[in-house]
Amino acid sequence: MRSRTLTRITALTLFVGAITLFATLAIPDQLAAKPPQHTRYELIDLNRLGGPNGYLESFPPETIINSQGAMVGFADTLAPDHFFPNCFTGDCFVAHAFIWQRGVVTDLGSLAGSGYSSFGSAINARGEVVGASQNGQIDPLTGFPEAPAVLWENGIINLVGTLGGNQSVANAINNGGQVVGSALNAIPDPLSNNFCLTFNFFPAATQAHAFRWTEAKGMQDLGTLGGPDSTAVLVNESGQITGMSYTNATVNPNTGFATLEPFFWENGKMVDIGTLGGTFGYPLYMNNRGQVVGISNLAGDQTNHPFLWDRGSLKDLGTLGGDNGLAEWINDAGEVVGEADLPGSHAHDAFLWKNGVITDLGNLGRTSFAYAINSRGQVVGHSKLADGTFHAFLWEKGGPMVDLNSLVSPSSNITVNEAFNINDRGEIAGLGILANGDQHAILLVPTGE
Repeated sequence: MRSRTLTRITALTLFVGAITLFATLAIPDQLAAKPPQHTRYELIDLNRLGGPNGYLESFPPETIINSQGAMVGFADTLAPDHFFPNCFTGDCFVAHAFIWQRGVVTDLGSLAGSGYSSFGSAINARGEVVGASQNGQIDPLTGFPEAPAVLWENGIINLVGTLGGNQSVANAINNGGQVVGSALNAIPDPLSNNFCLTFNFFPAATQAHAFRWTEAKGMQDLGTLGGPDSTAVLVNESGQITGMSYTNATVNPNTGFATLEPFFWENGKMVDIGTLGGTFGYPLYMNNRGQVVGISNLAGDQTNHPFLWDRGSLKDLGTLGGDNGLAEWINDAGEVVGEADLPGSHAHDAFLWKNGVITDLGNLGRTSFAYAINSRGQVVGHSKLADGTFHAFLWEKGGPMVDLNSLVSPSSNITVNEAFNINDRGEIAGLGILANGDQHAILLVPTGE
């Protein structure tokens, strides 16, 4: 199972610059530049399963809100977790996957009933949800709870299965119902203690392979790039798949991992995307044109840059003057967002890369990080304020960056600190913090004001 979704990855800071107003006696008022107008948002609290905290799957950045505004996450119930305390929520409550749809939050339950946990990772336009669920069994090879991949259709939980092992996880689903993820087989793995961070599992004793699942054909093993393990991260509407795979089983001293490279899969063939010279790289998003973005180490594995892979060509997108960066999302127009270091590499900011130009999106005080961009060019993410706290932001219409909390109407007792996804209707999926420190999954819906 994946660990609790928390505020993650160092926030990055981008400075756009203030708009200059030419309001002088010599220039008419009507010619003065005006700041862009932003819509207001209604904040919907999705923590309705009884427990204190709610969570969203955000790494890699899955589609957790669909084109109709339906949203998936997971949240604490009030049931104590006697099966495996602290399994992935960081507390002692059972957590269940949920879906918010047409104003109603539905508890999706688990394979083994109310006393066992589940999580939802992605949703498609038909409202089908994928993730993983505890099944009430203990993996005899590791002593950890088993939690195989599942698919919820119309609220009914279905087992996706494994490749002969005891664990699996579903990472994404497209509108055609193709599910991708990673599943254990029965072959002993020499890197079993090396891959749990990148391949979604608690300690495992056998190999993890990327899979594609369809209702008609079941689970298909996609293989690897030569190493023992792989995982499929995303599938687009054309059925193209991206993920990552070890290319061998030799641990590199600079990274502590075997060489890990992103792949692109289409029509039964897995293609090695490669890296920017280092031994570590992975994809973070892929659009419907098959363009893949992510992060890759440079030669020597001391720094990393964002990359764009397009039709066999791997491009280094660069940084904002510092050493490191990553590309988090790409829309179908080829616009890329992520984060990159500023000169000196002591701070980092959200960026927008478009037509070969990388733009600093600014920040709300210190740093910022962009998670997603929709087809309208609206960018969301988080920014560290001068006081060290994090607030979610919206960047649109050429900027500047706006604190989403200033656009919530009426004001809320929840501080929106993360914005992970934004759909083409402008609806935003994120997380918020209450005064007592509890974390809730939230949805921001444009009001038209």
